[in-house]
Formats: sequence, structure tokens, C-alpha cells
Amino acid sequence: MEGLDKLLANKRHSSKTSDPNLNGSLQPQPSPSANWFSSKSSKKISMSSVTSIIDGLKRLYIQKLKPLEVTYRFNDFVSPLLTNSDFDAKPMVMLLGQYSTGKTTFIKHLLRTSYPGAHIGPEPTTDRFVVVMSGVDDRSIPGNTVAVQADMPFSGLTTFGTAFLSKFECSQMPHSLLEHITLVDTPGVLSGEKQRTQRAYDFTGVTSWFAAKCDLILLLFDPHKLDISDEFKRVITSLRGHDDKIRVVLNKADQVDTQQLMRVYGALMWSLGKVLNTPEVVRVYIGSFNDKPVNESAFGPLGKELFEKEQDDLLSDLKDIPKKACDRRINEFVKRARAAKIHAYIISHLRKEMPAMMGKAKTQQKLIDNLAEEFGKVQKEFHLPPGDFPNVEHFKEILSGYSFDKFEKLKPKMIQVVDDMLGYDIPDLLKNFRNPYD
Repeated sequence: MEGLDKLLANKRHSSKTSDPNLNGSLQPQPSPSANWFSSKSSKKISMSSVTSIIDGLKRLYIQKLKPLEVTYRFNDFVSPLLTNSDFDAKPMVMLLGQYSTGKTTFIKHLLRTSYPGAHIGPEPTTDRFVVVMSGVDDRSIPGNTVAVQADMPFSGLTTFGTAFLSKFECSQMPHSLLEHITLVDTPGVLSGEKQRTQRAYDFTGVTSWFAAKCDLILLLFDPHKLDISDEFKRVITSLRGHDDKIRVVLNKADQVDTQQLMRVYGALMWSLGKVLNTPEVVRVYIGSFNDKPVNESAFGPLGKELFEKEQDDLLSDLKDIPKKACDRRINEFVKRARAAKIHAYIISHLRKEMPAMMGKAKTQQKLIDNLAEEFGKVQKEFHLPPGDFPNVEHFKEILSGYSFDKFEKLKPKMIQVVDDMLGYDIPDLLKNFRNPYD
């Protein structure tokens, strides 16, 4: 925790000791964030020990899992096929929230400087998805260019079309923190029909795509904007299956006094309970993540100490991301393999239900209308957990564009290959190459 202690000490004196404006331009300042991943609790590792596990996963994917995905069109229904850059990418942290909840300011707070193309203001300023990565110099790369670069893990975003890629960009800058993690800044979630009708791309779909790739998702809330709109609810619902990655941050908490903060915290927990639908209580971090010192006039020294402890906990979570990246990558790989198996069972079952000659169109429509029942048949036949099945309505939408009699029949050998991979190959990989941060 050595680096975090320095960060807190730096925050106390930031107004006196730091001046981000140098010669009229913003320059990265030497800051304790540079030491987060080089403190005593984290070992310096060689790239060869990291890529040993990653290379093993690449080989398993190409030889054993990818053939199953291609055969049953997994990339059309669930997720695009993986590339080498998907395995080699740095861990990602995505920030989500309604407009003016402090997402861009949070990134600026972590980096101690603005990233290229950052816009901050009380109105909805960030109008695009911005990936903040490490680079040799400060520059912004347009989305269409980023999506076709083989060394970047964003080729899958081409499925959302040019309308989205024109609202997507990559900001590169040399920074010690960005050598370990990549940050994803998002547009503020709007309220009403604006979210769906005035955005030319599928915002929820893009968010879901990034959620699958990210290692941590921060949901930011403002004490003055606690209402969770229907659109924000849809976005949070699209994060289902990634609950372990979600952290909730009540930002700008020093803008209200102690009594108001108590009421705001209770209201936020009540609102989240309506949306998340889980019996467990979600962890909410309270703080004020900006360049200004904590407003002691509203809270006093005890309130300032509370903020510092909460920020310390959240920064510890961020600090642990590279350490957990290897385990996370294996976890996501296993999750993908299970989803591909179930997808193969579903597709082959729909193919089997089609007649040989007459009434194909009528039978196909009947299968789509009763898709939930067909899922139940597949579940019982192969003894599968119901929680692993995809969303019925989403699956119906995609199925309507396909002809079931052109689907592949079930190939037990391919399923067995994936089962063997999960049962033997991945445990062997973990035995041979331990987590390099342990």
C-alpha cells in the first residue's frame, strides 16, 4: 500500500505542490500512481512468464474452441471470434454513469493529467466512447482506424457499424499507469427516448461488448442525480453475468453535508436494489475523485478521514487488477467455452426439429415463437444449468434472419474436445504456469 499512502499524502498538498500547466500545455506529472504497480506488494515480472499462460490459451482456442464456434455460428449470435490481440490486451476499466457524474474527471484524477481529447463540463460533454491507452506520444486515433488495427482488441466493434465507429476513438499518451491498465471513458447515459432514438447506434449493445472485455466496471453516481432512468436501468441490466466486475462509486460526495449524505446513501442503495435484483448488498464507495481538496467545511476532519479510507479501498481494487488479470482471462475463457457448448446444443436442436420436406417455414416460425420451451427441452436432454442459457428475446431477434435447415447437426466429437479442454488442458496449463504475480 506504499504507493497509495503517497497518493493520499499528495492529495493533501496538491493545491500547493502541483501545477499541471507547464509552458501552456498539460504534461504528465510525476505522481504516486506511477508506483502503484511497483510497490513491495507487486513483483516485477518478465514478459515471458506472462505470455506463457496467454500463449497456452491462444493455442487451446485456435485448436479446440474456435472450430466449434465457427461450425455453429457463435460469432453471429453471441460474440465475435477472438484474435491474438484479444488475448494480449492489457486489463481494461470501464466507467459508466449518467452525464456529469465525473467519469472523465475520475480518469484525470488517476492520471494526474488530462488525456488527449478530454472534455469536462456540467453539460453532457463526452459524446463518444474513448479508450485511453499507453502510447509513445499524445494523440487521438479515430474509431474506424482503431477497429482495423490488428494489434488492438477492438476489431469486434465493426459489427456496430460506421455510425458507432464515428463516435469511438482511442487516446494514446505515455503514462506509467497506462502501461498496466487501459481506461474506457463512455458518454453519459441519457434519459427518455433520446438514448434510443437520437443515438444512431446500439448504446446498450456496445456497453455489453465492452463489459465482456473489461476487468472492472465502475458505475458512477452524483448525489444530485440519484434517479436511475429506464435507459440507465437497461444499461445496468446488460451487465448481467459480469456482477463480480461491478463497483459502485458515489462521486462528488463532498458537495452535500453529513445529514444529506446519509439520506443520499440510503436513497442510492434503495434505487440500486430495485435495479440489480440481488439479495446481497452491493459495495458502494463514497468519495470525491477530482483535483480539488476535500471540502472540510461540510464534513469536518472525520468526514475527510472517511473519504480518504473509501478512496483508499477503491484504489486498492484498481491496484489489484493486473494481479488478477491472468485469473480473469482464464475465467472469461472458460465462461466463453461453456457458452459455446450450450449454443451448439441449441443450434443443433433447432436443426433436428425441422421437417425433411414440407412446412419448413411454418415449423421454423413455431420454434421461434416457443423458443423458451425449446430451451427447456435442450436443458433437460443434456442436463444443463438454466442460468447458462442466453436471453430468449435477444436470441429470437437474431434467429429470425436464419434458415434453420442450414444449421449444422450435433457433432459429439467437437463437444468432447471442448469438454476435455475444460477438464484436462486448462488445469494442466495452470499447473505448469502459475500466476506470475503470486
